[in-house]
Amino acid sequence: MGHSGPVSAFSDPESLADALRDTGYLPDAGISTAAYLANALGRPLFLEGEAGVGKTSLATSLAAIRGSQLIRLQCYEGIDSAQALYDWDFPRQVLHLRAVEAVSGDAPADLAAVEAELYSERFLIARPILAALRTPGAVLLIDEIDRADDEFEAFLLEVLSEFAVTIPELGRIAAETPPLVVLTSNRTREVHDALKRRCLYHWVEHPSLEREVAILRSRLPEITASLAHQVAQAVGRLREADLLKPPGVSESLDWARALMALGRDSLDAEIAAITLGSVLKYKEDTDRVRATGLESILAS
Repeated sequence: MGHSGPVSAFSDPESLADALRDTGYLPDAGISTAAYLANALGRPLFLEGEAGVGKTSLATSLAAIRGSQLIRLQCYEGIDSAQALYDWDFPRQVLHLRAVEAVSGDAPADLAAVEAELYSERFLIARPILAALRTPGAVLLIDEIDRADDEFEAFLLEVLSEFAVTIPELGRIAAETPPLVVLTSNRTREVHDALKRRCLYHWVEHPSLEREVAILRSRLPEITASLAHQVAQAVGRLREADLLKPPGVSESLDWARALMALGRDSLDAEIAAITLGSVLKYKEDTDRVRATGLESILAS
């Protein structure tokens, strides 16, 4: 039986885990407990781990079980508060000025009134953080915070402390119901302690063999049990092979889909060699695995 409603409606981490499973996300006890506590305590949830372990998917599933909107802020090098918070629709402002000039003709315009119109809600573009503050019950996903710089972290810390922002032309805007905030990091650099202290922290591990098989069978209902086990086992061994980019669950799914598209119901060295690009995305990694020998990766 499915669950719906805000996360606070769940009585304990296990009932939340059941709801997550209904969306196709299969959590372990650590993930479901961290998500439950983040909502119960009103704290942002900081998820760190290798790429492809399901950090972003958790935020998507949390939005689904809450019946709320997922608002995503993708971080990147050089992002600043304007890209995250709000902007003004400059082309529409220019058009509005021209329309005012055309209508007023030679009559003097009320400059104060025109300026007030230009910087009104009509021309405000809400970026993800402002949109989340204005959307009751939203899930705000701040993805790959490790790609942003120190200044952006400081800005974010201030916003997450008060769940409010000030727009000079409009005043202070505060969330009536603060969003559930999920931050993710692939740990390409260390995020400052001040931001981590504001959050509940959880390191997301690669799944166990049994859990990865279950994920494959849940997301790909048509896959055979034997192929799901072979793929999960092979990917698990690839993660132990000292690669530049160990494959995540998303790569396991890609590999399984590729094998199924080729009509295969088992994984052998020949088909693994020609589909390796579905699971490994660096030439150095594919060269290393081929040199080591695919047979050792696929051995039962």
